[in-house]
Amino acid sequence: MDSIDRKILAELQLDGRLSLTELAERVNLSLSPCHRRVRALEQSGAITGYRASLDPAKMGFNFVAIVFATLKEGDKKAVSAFEIAVEEIPQIVLAQRLFGDPDYLMHVVTRDLSAFQKLYDEKLSAMPGVQHLRSTLVMKTVVQDRPFPLESLKQGQTL
Repeated sequence: MDSIDRKILAELQLDGRLSLTELAERVNLSLSPCHRRVRALEQSGAITGYRASLDPAKMGFNFVAIVFATLKEGDKKAVSAFEIAVEEIPQIVLAQRLFGDPDYLMHVVTRDLSAFQKLYDEKLSAMPGVQHLRSTLVMKTVVQDRPFPLESLKQGQTL
């Protein structure tokens, strides 16, 4: 990973819809080397995909909660069963396994408080292995989907 790769990644983080021609111009490369580098970054897994960023409120998701889950057991079977259940609930838009207590942090979006309560009662509290759940409401999103600070990486560091 060199400075040109970091420039390519920085540009694509800001605008994933850039054409290869526009990208090559922005990073001062000709088209073919730029294309090879993008392909290599995709194949290495540094670029995991391309997608549109959506405004949750404009999609009708006016309620965002952070739910912390603590499991009864921490063995492989319990963790796997819980994670499979998380993957099956589309309202969970981000889930992270944590060190320590709690075991998981989940961002949950719903239409409103009533929809969240129903989801909580019917699905979240019914997930396998849950000892207890704690929820907090998101008042305001200050930073979302911020690009990674690639310029802070030193020459030779990997992502």
